[in-house]
Amino acid sequence: MTVRRGTAYGVDRRGTMSKHGFCVALVMAMAGLLGSCSLQDMTPAMRPLPKEAMMLLGKKGMKPEAPIFVRIFKEESELELWKQRDDGRYYHFKTYPICNWSGDLGPKEREGDKQAPEGFYTITHDQMNPNSGFHLAFNLGYPNAYDKAHKRTGEFLMVHGKCKSAGCYAMTDALIEEIYALAREQFIGGNQSFQVHAFPFRMTPEKLALHRKAKWFPFWATLKEGYDYFETTRQVPPVAVCERKYLVNASFMGNVSNINPEGRCPAYQRQRIEPFQPSSREQIAERVMAPGPKMRSVASADTLVPAESSRPDAISDLLKSPAMGLGFAKAAGE
Repeated sequence: MTVRRGTAYGVDRRGTMSKHGFCVALVMAMAGLLGSCSLQDMTPAMRPLPKEAMMLLGKKGMKPEAPIFVRIFKEESELELWKQRDDGRYYHFKTYPICNWSGDLGPKEREGDKQAPEGFYTITHDQMNPNSGFHLAFNLGYPNAYDKAHKRTGEFLMVHGKCKSAGCYAMTDALIEEIYALAREQFIGGNQSFQVHAFPFRMTPEKLALHRKAKWFPFWATLKEGYDYFETTRQVPPVAVCERKYLVNASFMGNVSNINPEGRCPAYQRQRIEPFQPSSREQIAERVMAPGPKMRSVASADTLVPAESSRPDAISDLLKSPAMGLGFAKAAGE
């Protein structure tokens, strides 16, 4: 897939945009809108959030400029967007149907395999592309440190519009406009980045058990640690990479500035977990699902490639553990 580079801000000599340029452009765009300029005259990247989205933010007690967090679920073809409230916890804003994605369940390994990535990714404003040939896009940042440690190749893996995919997560144009605008607003609010966690499926014990014979089961078990942390705390988990693996919820001891993704993990301890206690209002809050098509389905778990080796009793213990990956296990070397 050929995707032009770009950012969310004003244009520089390379065709990308600076933050200052973006803010100036936004003010000018809004001034033009107030001067009876139609939305159709604005570029998709500059269009304000839809009225319905603004009303939903208000109803849910969320600020447009507050941090966002994104979770992707391949098998369900769903993208969740969460917003942080003043208490530091994240609350569900809306679930968006993923129109299309390519490949099968499992991470991307090499250029041209048409796999959509799975893992933990960080999105900065430089990864926002208002000039995408796929309406609007943001780059997932593949390969990240984990992918590079495993010698994985490929680039320009996106969440974008046009409902067409060759290794990306493709939305309808209308939905990517709203997602893009929510990301844009949090950058305007001063946030430097947001996280995208891409999962093969919803990482419940029951769902993971259905895939226990899959080649990627050990990798997915690690992803489940990040899933469980967020489900328990409603906070984005800290994630590091060392010994060629993800390390979730670790606080490194001493003055550790650089961690070698392929080297030995520095001494660490698990951070204390503070479970989220939802209010009575939150317990009955309805989760909003945006309308839209889902064009993909996947093969059943029985058709996935078996793992080369797996110990049945260990897998059983793993799937039964409600606190899997949440910081209750001792750190290595303890």
